[in-house]
Amino acid sequence: MTIVLVAACALIDTDGRVLLAQRPEGKPMAGLWEFPGGKVEPGERPEQSLIRELNEELGITVKEACLAPLTFASHSYPDFHLLMPLFVCRRWEGTVTPLEGQRLAWVRPNKLRDYAMPEADVPLISHLMALL
Repeated sequence: MTIVLVAACALIDTDGRVLLAQRPEGKPMAGLWEFPGGKVEPGERPEQSLIRELNEELGITVKEACLAPLTFASHSYPDFHLLMPLFVCRRWEGTVTPLEGQRLAWVRPNKLRDYAMPEADVPLISHLMALL
């Protein structure tokens, strides 16, 4: 089975809310809400991948020193196994803007379960609730 490495980030604003992005139509798992991030490209470290993806998807600049590893997901889907480190980021430059047509929501930790998420993301919620 193929292992797919995806880096994800819980962006946390000054009010302690977490950013979720809705997967756009035409993508696998469209309509589900997830933590921003993306596939780690060959030769990239997860932190580099997140810096690139957050800039491409949300138009923000994140410094590597502002990415703190929190936990990870390891989940088998029918056609691949997902390994997804989750980082926390509280500091970035720029304004969070949906550059790929995705819907965004700033969500209080105790409301994260109200959003339909990919199976791999769901176990991460309890770690964020414990942190926040």
